[in-house]
Amino acid sequence: MAKIKITQVKSKIRSTERQKRTLEALGIRKMHNPVEVEGTPQVLGMIDKVKHLLNVEEI
Repeated sequence: MAKIKITQVKSKIRSTERQKRTLEALGIRKMHNPVEVEGTPQVLGMIDKVKHLLNVEEI
């Protein structure tokens, strides 16, 4: 599996509760704080749900 670096670049204030919980499940706590995760199908699905809030880079 490839490593993926994800960074939150937009605020989650007007997001739904489900999207906020998805960000927490990905390990994102603050904006502009990058997190490295494995590129599993489950993680890629979560990233797809909140991609409008994230910046995604493959390492």
